[in-house]
Amino acid sequence: MKLGKVEFCHFLQILALFLCLSGMNQAEITRSRSKPYFQSGRMRTKRSWVWNQFFVLEEYMGTDPLYVGKLHSDVDKGDGSIKYILSGEGASSIFIIDENTGDIHATKRLDREEQAYYTLRAQALDRLTNKPVEPESEFVIKIQDINDNEPKFLDGPYTAGVPEMSPVGTSVVQVTATDADDPTYGNSARVVYSILQGQPYFSVEPKTGVIKTALPNMDREAKDQYLLVIQAKDMVGQNGGLSGTTSVTVTLTDVNDNPPRFPRRSYQYNVPESLPVASVVARIKAADADVGPNAEMEYKIVDGDGLGVFKVSVDKDTQEGIITIQKELDFEAKTSYTLRIEAANMHVDPRFLSLGPFSDMTTVKIIVEDVDEPPVFTSRLYSMVVSEAAKVGTIIGTVAAHDPDASNSPVRYSIDRNTDLERYFNIDANSGVITTAKSLDRETNAVHNITVLAMESQNPAQIGRGYVAITILDINDNAPEFAMEYETTVCENAQPGQVIQKISAVDKDDPPNGHQFYFSLTAEAANNPNFTLQDNKDNTATVLTKRNGFRRQEQSVFYLPIFIVDSGSPSLSSTNTLTIRVCDCDADGIAQTCNAEAYILPAGLSTGALIAILACVLTLLVLVLLIVTMRRRKKEPLIFDEERDIRENIVRYDDEGGGEEDTEAFDMAALRNLNIMRDTKTRRDVTPEIQFLSRPTFKSIPDNVIFREFIWERLKEADVDPCAPPYDSLQTYAFEGNGSVAESLSSLDSISSNSDQNYDYLSDWGPRFKRLADMYGTGPECLYS
Repeated sequence: MKLGKVEFCHFLQILALFLCLSGMNQAEITRSRSKPYFQSGRMRTKRSWVWNQFFVLEEYMGTDPLYVGKLHSDVDKGDGSIKYILSGEGASSIFIIDENTGDIHATKRLDREEQAYYTLRAQALDRLTNKPVEPESEFVIKIQDINDNEPKFLDGPYTAGVPEMSPVGTSVVQVTATDADDPTYGNSARVVYSILQGQPYFSVEPKTGVIKTALPNMDREAKDQYLLVIQAKDMVGQNGGLSGTTSVTVTLTDVNDNPPRFPRRSYQYNVPESLPVASVVARIKAADADVGPNAEMEYKIVDGDGLGVFKVSVDKDTQEGIITIQKELDFEAKTSYTLRIEAANMHVDPRFLSLGPFSDMTTVKIIVEDVDEPPVFTSRLYSMVVSEAAKVGTIIGTVAAHDPDASNSPVRYSIDRNTDLERYFNIDANSGVITTAKSLDRETNAVHNITVLAMESQNPAQIGRGYVAITILDINDNAPEFAMEYETTVCENAQPGQVIQKISAVDKDDPPNGHQFYFSLTAEAANNPNFTLQDNKDNTATVLTKRNGFRRQEQSVFYLPIFIVDSGSPSLSSTNTLTIRVCDCDADGIAQTCNAEAYILPAGLSTGALIAILACVLTLLVLVLLIVTMRRRKKEPLIFDEERDIRENIVRYDDEGGGEEDTEAFDMAALRNLNIMRDTKTRRDVTPEIQFLSRPTFKSIPDNVIFREFIWERLKEADVDPCAPPYDSLQTYAFEGNGSVAESLSSLDSISSNSDQNYDYLSDWGPRFKRLADMYGTGPECLYS
């Protein structure tokens, strides 16, 4: 007969309870009356309490309090004179004591995993005096464990990795399960491990929980991930033990066990010969089942006739070999290239060298396609020189271009006028000879950079470009002149031989050996008594005084003509005039004033007085101008300036009128009635005379005639009105015609009509109609009230 898990647990509980009860008999407290005894010169008192540790079974499910043990003192004769009290952890709440017998019971279910033991204190008291008959003693109640907790994997689920192709027994990961039961008592916390899922690939050590590989040569490329289920069972794995499980995900990491292989042994690509340098010709890739660094490859050209024309590099992201052009292709020179390209792994694992060479070869053939190319110049840049004295039509040089295609089409030349806007040069369309078309000036532009276009005669869309730099050679065609505008002064107290100015010259020409200038006075100024000139032989000259006694009153300005000659061939010269002013100077020779007019001013007026007088005159002029302007504005009629167009202007009038009863402020009848009386207008602010005007009779005239006359009448009024706006203006009239033969049905103007209708009956309608009766009544009191 086999016991089930439940029956086995009940059996263990009964066995533990029996052990506890047998131990309780030993845990009873006894009181000894023996006297003190002496040993080795010391007196030792024998304890009255004899203690053993109490045990109580956890998870007791009974209805009655669980008996724990008994306290007893030798003083207790069983006559009820002694009572027992209990204190400490759980006293009264969990553990109670019979004060007469000393029996201890547990009133609640206990859990060892929550608290493994309780420390209490016991004491025996005299019931009458309530004084202790024994010293207080401390004892422990230990909770006896049962197997009520299953093992748990606190760190699960687990993930781990192991390299592919690992040998059997390679450690993957260690799993650990914990059991909350008492490891010191029985086998409740003794755990063993087993694998429920993941065989035959992996195994687990029963005691340590270390997972290891169980099969050799597991290939990541075949299967890269495994899910394991590991079980931990207590009671050393015996029947009736509790268990827990966890999952372990094992991933096979990659190793370089697969060499690269090209899918094809040869490739062929067609490229046009016009493909620019550094362009991509093709992409090839060797297949490698590995991943990451184990799949990294390098490509190189190991053989072929295109070693210097093409190169291959690797794309780090896709591990492709990229073939690019290093030199320009020319179909006429070579029509095809053959390359032998090798792909090899960069990181080779020596353990797997037996699987074969970790490299592969393929052949790439590149076919160059012919394209219609533009003409090509014999030189990328032509350098030419021409003298600026060259006449129109002078030949400067020749450019040459040819069609590189097999057809060798004839070429025609032209100049890109965007580079020769002034059209200084021409080119012969057939020969490429460049000639001058205008006179050249080196000082304006020393170098002309032009672009020559060469186009095929059969296909003008194919245009080649050549660049020509034309340097203009200098000739001596510019005379020297003063380097700057000199402001020369001479002091009235200057002495003979005193230097008053140092001059230099410039020349726009650029002779090969540099400039050399010669200075002298002109023939008419050579013998002047005032100044002389000294050539310094270094392209400068010095002006000196020949006398003293200069006076501004006598002559304030002197003009000295200076003759300058350059060293060109032929030499050029020019005469430049130096203006010299006579000034009043201080003791250091610094000019103070150079105006001769200062001596003829009245002595009584200072400079400040003159400024004040000038300011007053200007103020009077401004006032007069303001007065004249204001008067002209007052007399200006209200007509519009012919140069002002007011058709898009908005004129605002802030006149709000006199309210509803003010009908005279604006005569609206002009806009509504053609037959108006313009001369008779009445005002509301003056008591009018009551006039009974008969309603005008209208003739039956066609509407279009009425409106035409109305508009014609208003047009003539606008033509003769001096205040009418100029030009065409839009005028709006609310005229709707002369009305019908039935005349108006309104009663508003009945007060001024000869209507025979009698409204006296309104007076009989009561006070509510009194106002209407007053307005439309016929009695005299209604007219003048």
